[in-house]
Amino acid sequence: MSKKISYYTKDGLEKLKKELSDLKGKGRSSIAKQIAEARDKGDLSENAEYDAAKDAQGLLEAKIAQLEDLMSSARLVDESKIDTSAVSILSKVTIKNKKNGATVTYQLVSEEEADLKEMKISTDSPIGKGLLGKKKGDVAKIKTPAGEMEFEIMKIAI
Repeated sequence: MSKKISYYTKDGLEKLKKELSDLKGKGRSSIAKQIAEARDKGDLSENAEYDAAKDAQGLLEAKIAQLEDLMSSARLVDESKIDTSAVSILSKVTIKNKKNGATVTYQLVSEEEADLKEMKISTDSPIGKGLLGKKKGDVAKIKTPAGEMEFEIMKIAI
C-alpha cells in the first residue's frame, strides 16, 4: 500500500518541522530528566513516578514517529502554479449556500492543517471533497451530516 501524499503550505510545513524538532529536543530532554529523577527515588518495581515517566516516553516516541511518517509523505505546494479556474488544494473558495443565501470563504488544505477558526477546511472533509474540481458558477451538491446541501461557487482565489 502506498503512502498518502499530503500537500502543505510553506507555513504548515514549517509548523510540522518545528513541532518535530521541539519534540526531539526539548521533549526527549524533559522525559529523560523525569526518568532520571524517578530512578533516583529508589526501587523501580514500586515507583509510580518512574512508570508514569516511562509511559510518557512511549507516548512521546509514538508522536515523533507519527510526525516523521507525516513528513516523509509531505509535499510543499507551489502557490504560484495553482490554477484558479477550478477548486484545488490551497484554493480560497467563496461559496454561497443556495438554501439560506449565506456566503463563506474557506481555504482548502491538508487534513493536518485544517482549522475551522482560520477558515481552513480539509480536502478530505465532505465539503472539501465536494468542492474539489468545481469551477466558478458551478453548484456543488454535498452530502453533509446535516443532509444534502447545495453550494454555488462564487469565487476561486489563492
